[in-house]
Amino acid sequence: MNIALWIIQVLLALLFLFAGGTKLVLPIETLTSMGSPNQIHLPGLFIRFIGICEVLGALGLILPGLLRIRPGLTPLAAAGLVIIMIGATVLTYAGDGFAMALPPLVVGLLAAFVAYGRWRLAPHRDRLSA
Repeated sequence: MNIALWIIQVLLALLFLFAGGTKLVLPIETLTSMGSPNQIHLPGLFIRFIGICEVLGALGLILPGLLRIRPGLTPLAAAGLVIIMIGATVLTYAGDGFAMALPPLVVGLLAAFVAYGRWRLAPHRDRLSA
């Protein structure tokens, strides 16, 4: 279970580092023009805020377990990413329908699995308990 969780954590971290980094680097006009015409548009500062949350969440998926410092932050980071993906799923469903809402739904379910897995199934141990 530990290996499966690590694989999912690394893949999710890469996804959220890319997605969040894109939201932080690209101009807001470019980000809003990349979506579909039916997409619900969000304010620019909110998009930047989501980008910051995604990057921090990605770091929170990897660093606590890797460094074995505050490993309890990993399920919290995953839970925060679940909240972001719930919002992404709802907004995508409202604008583009169910088929387009499946990718954020699946990513959210994977983040929920990591949150539960690192909280109950295979929690990281900190340095003092090793």
